[in-house]
Amino acid sequence: MTGRQVPIIAFVGTTPNIGTTAAAFAAACRIAEEGVNSVGYLCLNLKSSKIHRYIGVDAPEATLDSLRPELKTGSLYPDKLLRSMHQVRGTSQLRILFGNTIRDQAEYFTVEEMNHLLDIAQQSFDVVIADVSAYWDNAATLCALRRADFRIVVTTSALSHFQEDAQRWLKQLSPVFGIANGDYEAVIIHPPWRNGGFQVKDICKELGIPFIGQLRLSEELLSQLDSGMLDDWLTQGEQGKQVMTEPARHFIRKHGLQRRVEIRVQPWYKKLLTHRGEVGS
Repeated sequence: MTGRQVPIIAFVGTTPNIGTTAAAFAAACRIAEEGVNSVGYLCLNLKSSKIHRYIGVDAPEATLDSLRPELKTGSLYPDKLLRSMHQVRGTSQLRILFGNTIRDQAEYFTVEEMNHLLDIAQQSFDVVIADVSAYWDNAATLCALRRADFRIVVTTSALSHFQEDAQRWLKQLSPVFGIANGDYEAVIIHPPWRNGGFQVKDICKELGIPFIGQLRLSEELLSQLDSGMLDDWLTQGEQGKQVMTEPARHFIRKHGLQRRVEIRVQPWYKKLLTHRGEVGS
């Protein structure tokens, strides 16, 4: 990591259960592959966390709620956070903090606790992805959105989602917390069972924000969610590797994130090093 501010990318849905987590996690995979050395994915969906199910970890050893003692006392440190996070299969640069599993405790997380978590995450990674889903009545959503460098609105082409839900949550509440309506960018979800509907340009015009990418919830993708193989599909499958590529490149380009430089050692040079006892000069 460098001395500059580590960016936070927050994903918020206009509506529950439309694919916000799939979009956020896919973006995290792409950024880890294409951009920086370490990406921390924080599931801050305090009421309906499902990312552990999507990647086949039915009984996670550590979750957000298991860190409550450290968060309450302000004593969370990077090493403890890293030990509490899951290493994603297929990409060594990406780790996940699984979300809250005690739903009735969602309102008890405080602003101070969430800010402390985000502070330590920024100390631990080069990029932080915060998935807050679609619920606004909790400290996680408000803190993540207020602190984010990129605020991504995930919605669909359903009028009730991009018009009614966005109006009641995004447009009415954002200004209350000091976030301008124009401080967001849009990712559009296309469900497999819905054809036609409103065009992307119409959706973004209604939202009043720019479009940066889309995600089609294909039958194949949905089957990966159900089977707990989303991480394998996104990092190993030919179709999965293309998901959320453009938004990830947009983040890398816009924030000036440095790409990894891969040094390829030729076979003849490896043999020479072995002959010299691994001395490179």
